[in-house]
Amino acid sequence: MDDHLLDWLTTLDEERLARVLANRPDAIAAPWPRRLDTLARRLSDNFAVMEVMRGLPLPPLEILQASLVIGERATGEELARFLGVTRAEILPWLDGLFDHALAWPGPDGHLHLAEAVARWWTAPCGLGDPLVAYLDSWTLNAEGLRRMSRSLGLPAQGGRRQLMTRLTAILGDADRLAALLRDAPDGTMSLLDEFAWDGPVRGVDGNRFVAPGAPEKWAADRGLLFRTQWDIAEMPREVALALRGPDYHPPFTPEPPQLGTVPADPEAVDHAMCLAAPHAVDRAAALLENTDKTPLPLLKGGGVGVREVRRVIKETGCTEEETRLLLEVCTVARLLAWDETAGGLIPTKRFDAWRLEDAPARLRVLLAAWWRMERSSLRRAAGRYPTVLSDDPAGETVARVRWAVLATLATLPQDAAFASMPELVQAVHWRAPLLDRELLAECCPAMLKEARLLGLVAADTLTGLGRSLAALGSALAGDEQDETVPEIERDPGLVESSVHALASAQRTALFGADLTAVVTGPPAAELSGLLDRAAERESQGAASVWRFTPASVRRALDAGYSADSLLEELRTAGTIPQPLTYLIKDVARRYGEVTVTTVGCIIQGSDPALLAEIAAHRRLARLGLRLLAPTVLAGTAPAERTLAALRDAGYAPVPVDDTGEITVRREPQGGRLILLPGGRVAELEEPQAVIAEPPPDPREHARRLMHTREEERHTGQTWAVIGRLATRLPTAQQSLLGFVVDRGVRALITLSDGLTATISHGELRRGVLDAWCEEAGDYLEFPLAEISSVTSG
Repeated sequence: MDDHLLDWLTTLDEERLARVLANRPDAIAAPWPRRLDTLARRLSDNFAVMEVMRGLPLPPLEILQASLVIGERATGEELARFLGVTRAEILPWLDGLFDHALAWPGPDGHLHLAEAVARWWTAPCGLGDPLVAYLDSWTLNAEGLRRMSRSLGLPAQGGRRQLMTRLTAILGDADRLAALLRDAPDGTMSLLDEFAWDGPVRGVDGNRFVAPGAPEKWAADRGLLFRTQWDIAEMPREVALALRGPDYHPPFTPEPPQLGTVPADPEAVDHAMCLAAPHAVDRAAALLENTDKTPLPLLKGGGVGVREVRRVIKETGCTEEETRLLLEVCTVARLLAWDETAGGLIPTKRFDAWRLEDAPARLRVLLAAWWRMERSSLRRAAGRYPTVLSDDPAGETVARVRWAVLATLATLPQDAAFASMPELVQAVHWRAPLLDRELLAECCPAMLKEARLLGLVAADTLTGLGRSLAALGSALAGDEQDETVPEIERDPGLVESSVHALASAQRTALFGADLTAVVTGPPAAELSGLLDRAAERESQGAASVWRFTPASVRRALDAGYSADSLLEELRTAGTIPQPLTYLIKDVARRYGEVTVTTVGCIIQGSDPALLAEIAAHRRLARLGLRLLAPTVLAGTAPAERTLAALRDAGYAPVPVDDTGEITVRREPQGGRLILLPGGRVAELEEPQAVIAEPPPDPREHARRLMHTREEERHTGQTWAVIGRLATRLPTAQQSLLGFVVDRGVRALITLSDGLTATISHGELRRGVLDAWCEEAGDYLEFPLAEISSVTSG
């Protein structure tokens, strides 16, 4: 923890502290900090600081780099002078850094930076370490400093600190350094300029640093360059700044680059959204239905092979881009998952619940999954698509690119679209400069294609659906591996826009006497699902066409329909012509001419009389046994259940390999059974995943911290209270409980009634310990007198 940060936090008023907490939700994540020292530790966490920096635009990052260069003497005025701007220009961005606790002012006005800031940039503004880091190195002794001083014409007497002070004064002075360089060997200036502008670390020829008269040796003898390895040299920060000259100012770009635009028709954009959104839901359902029939195997190295992707494309009628995108989106949404028994990806129980939701809710599940997906399905590498569901080395960075791209597009007016891809990439880079520029340029076109397929982008601008999603930012995106439902799925703004996007979906069809069904416009997911089950899709686009055939009707009957139930559902979608009625009834009349029986297991024996006895046994009637041959019985129950029943009845059966047991991929486990279209039954898992509790309101928590600061007790009082009230605990355990209060450590406590709890971040009040309970996910009160033991957690 940085003591300077804690000191600054204690000076903040409630308004400023609330702004810090609002900008750093990571600092008030559960268990919520209850004291300023705990908050300071959270705010100064290196990983958390780097995460915050990744979300900042270019200007505050330029200020941070400039602050690192200036060092301990950095102030607002000094920063403005160094950047070549007025203090008023940097003040809003500097306040933003304060509000994110990445920088804060000290009592003397000098700026302090979070420790992780320096770890991000080893060479801020392309400059190396301060000169003192080289002069004070163990590789340079006092005699080396004296030789360097004599080479520079400085006195060589005095201690190490005196020598370092004289060397720093001359090497950091632009005028004195320029005078020194007048006597330098030919080639020295070009050598030093390369280090000053393209350094600070460069590869060199080590032999030239020991060759008399060489520019490299001349510069190294005078402290202008330091050779850290035989073939690696570095230039100190002060030397590079002096060479760059007094007119040098680091870049500071408070205004984003101009993003050229072209006119866009809002009505056409909205129409394109209303076509794409229902189509995405429809195609996702088709893909999931296909994997329900045929599990999707994975390659040994991971991912779905090209052959399987082509099979899915052929069987579902999806395009390659739709198939690649929606397979990955459905997997992130937990609608698809690997099943060991099936040997491939199959729909999950969450799919059973998803298919019963209304269309806007289904769309939001897909959008939320795409928003947090850590890969780009349509990004081409070396002119080829990556393997579907393969690991992407960029991982989380890809999701950050997605957020930055949509956030940049959201700055455009509704009647404007971006003019060129390079300009868009440049604008996104200003918004998220720490993202890899090459990855950004590679992902940007692919992500726009994905967004178009989902109805988020049309005509190179955001649709209403896209603007609602972009407004949520990254805070609600959730983690790709998180099993809980992300808050984004229930955001009111996204709910409203998703309902609008699917409002124009067609729920009726035109049935023709030629056994076709035509839907003019985007079909609703329910309608397309019904037609897909009973007919063959021939085309899709502005109008979708299905054709009924004997095979397609038979497929619907296989799914559980009867002729009457199928006709009844089709009539809800439109008027049924007589030829279609005749076709369905004719197929139904012939349906069942041949039967196929499912067998749970086979019982074999050498004694026909014994098997006849077993088949007639009353207690075994529930097994559904029947004779197939004198020595063969067929049963409807699985082998395990049959074995147990036969043993209970007094027989001595033994299991054999290859019993023919049917494997049930999604066997109900106490959930709620739901009747699906076509008479199918699925289990709706209960309870469903819930949204995690949000962190406390920043303003309310700031108020609580301010109140706690006033009532903060000293450590000695903590021990006294625990020693007086926690009488069931030995002294060592009382000390451990004190650390729970004073240092927020984690411990396992047991109460007198036998209940246990894992606690941390405790406070003492009125004879009770108010501490965070991991099992409850909240702060609970534990009477000190009832705590019977404390162990390290």
